[in-house]
Amino acid sequence: MRISLRTSNRAPGAPVTIVAKERRGIALIEIIVAMILLAIVVSSLASLQYSVNQQAMKATGDAYKNGVLMQEVNRLEGIPYDSVTVGTVSNAVSTGKYPHTRVTIVAEPVVQQVKTIKVIVTPTNPRYKPDTATFTRTKARTSRVLCTTCGG
Repeated sequence: MRISLRTSNRAPGAPVTIVAKERRGIALIEIIVAMILLAIVVSSLASLQYSVNQQAMKATGDAYKNGVLMQEVNRLEGIPYDSVTVGTVSNAVSTGKYPHTRVTIVAEPVVQQVKTIKVIVTPTNPRYKPDTATFTRTKARTSRVLCTTCGG
């Protein structure tokens, strides 16, 4: 038996014409594949957006917390030494953009010379963590350079 590679009746140099079946529209499987790809892309973008929003909220809360801490530290450093009373004072702030509780603890390890002050800010929103600032105040020694009646 002999197998021939030429199975058509065309001449050896004639152009080849391919007759394709004409398509009318798209198949249902193509729509399903496109929707699956779109769902994958949209869900990955949604998770990215969620993580970005979480970081932005944390950064905003940290900025407010640092502002409240610095405001209280500056207030306590700016008033006279004798006006800083020893004890614990708690203030709850429920208005404004950053509701929180501020606790100020003042101790006097060396009487009339040194006061240690601790400020604790606890946000009302549980997403934010509390923060603490601790510093030491000392009583300023007055200079008697111009005093002529001090005797010393």
